[in-house]
Amino acid sequence: ASNGPVWRNTPRVCEDYWSEFRHCKSFWNRFHHYYAFGAAPSCQQWKEDYNNCVEWEKNRSATEALQTSERKRVAEQTKFTPLWKLRQGPPKDWHLPLNHGKPEDS
Repeated sequence: ASNGPVWRNTPRVCEDYWSEFRHCKSFWNRFHHYYAFGAAPSCQQWKEDYNNCVEWEKNRSATEALQTSERKRVAEQTKFTPLWKLRQGPPKDWHLPLNHGKPEDS
């Protein structure tokens, strides 16, 4: 028995996949997703990831499926463009006092 941490080859703990699946199936999340996107979310991938993780813990199989799923999820998150243009530095007048209480000139 070693006293060091146990090395895992899965990206997450299996309980994380189950928690994500339960959240995905929750009434509030389904309502919000339907309101925002016009369709109920597909939670099947979270369930498959959980089952693959449990399979990996039992006999160290299904590692490739989990890694592929995580890579796909990260790629989907990074494909969106930001809403605002990021600044390279502060505005030129950042040190001036704000005009609180003064009406703006229109």
